Amino acid sequence: MTKVGIIRCQQTEDMCPGNTDFIVAREGKCAFEQTGPVEIVGFISCGGCPGKKAVTRAKMMMDRGAQMIVFASCIKNGNPIGFPCPHSAKMIEAATKKLGADVKVLDWTH
Repeated sequence: MTKVGIIRCQQTEDMCPGNTDFIVAREGKCAFEQTGPVEIVGFISCGGCPGKKAVTRAKMMMDRGAQMIVFASCIKNGNPIGFPCPHSAKMIEAATKKLGADVKVLDWTH
């Protein structure tokens, strides 16, 4: 089973406990249809705007066993409030560059 680290938007923590991320990961649905069920080994925020801590946090989760990094849908899609992060593209690009081409990075969960 693939081990994943999920990075979420810090500003949505007050309104979303991340339960849908855990459900779709466990069941291999939505973004995880391509991998099947996965094990979440880390679930952490981006660190707040503009998301600069996401890069080091992604690397930290890889160092602790994650095989793939997933940015929760609250970042790119703005779930649950419909307000996508204006820094999402830069954050995901920086993390992908830091982790290297061999590491799969997903930009949504559900």
